[in-house]
Amino acid sequence: MAQAFLQKENVEKAKKEIEATRPTAQNLFYAVNRVYSAKDPVREAQAIADEDAENCRRIGEHGAKLLKKGARIETHCNAGWLAFVDYGSALSPLYLAHKQGKKPFVYVDETRPRGQGARLTAWELAGEKVPFKIIPDNAGAFLMSRGKIDLMIVGADRIAANGDVANKIGTLEKAIVACEYGVPFYVAAPTSTIDLQCKTGLDIPIEERSEEEILYQTGINAKGKLEKILVCSPGARGLNYAFDVTPAKYVTGIITEKGIIKPTEL
Repeated sequence: MAQAFLQKENVEKAKKEIEATRPTAQNLFYAVNRVYSAKDPVREAQAIADEDAENCRRIGEHGAKLLKKGARIETHCNAGWLAFVDYGSALSPLYLAHKQGKKPFVYVDETRPRGQGARLTAWELAGEKVPFKIIPDNAGAFLMSRGKIDLMIVGADRIAANGDVANKIGTLEKAIVACEYGVPFYVAAPTSTIDLQCKTGLDIPIEERSEEEILYQTGINAKGKLEKILVCSPGARGLNYAFDVTPAKYVTGIITEKGIIKPTEL
């Protein structure tokens, strides 16, 4: 069945669907193109999965060196193992630092409108027993201004050749605030996320998603049932860009499986 799914025509169809619905995320194109070009698609797909897990493990090793004992880290969106095969990118250093006894504490941006931080990152950290608190997206600047954030680590959906970084919407604001208050701002991503065909962040296509993600929220009600409710003024319209681009000048370093590099060193 897997062999049939990975036939050339199906992979070509997948490529077109990704271009139409998920244009920002580079790793999706990277994996599909490798499978499409392989003589044995199933073997290649497994190789990509194994490489992904190993690369994320190495990102954890490099990134954990940045974390001092008791470090307070803020993160945005979800870049844990749920977003990868294992370990994750931005969360991988936190997991390893926790295992090393460094006792990191994580401030988890809720990440509106989809709530990937509040739903996914929080769930992962709880499972790993890493101490954390969920904060509103607009609370990061206040915490940084009071000296409560030592470091910020986020993931990336695509990195341009000049070091500009596309990540979940709201990342740009955090990077600007981190620069203002002298908080190191790191991006954790495997090198497969780097797109050398994109000269700058202006060349990165930005996905625009349904306005319903802004206007409605889905959650568990008092009766334990999953429910979708309107949280905005009835009849209001929404504009929902899913990603933004952080210029390289705001990025302290990029944590890759090969080591930590400056954006200008790509």
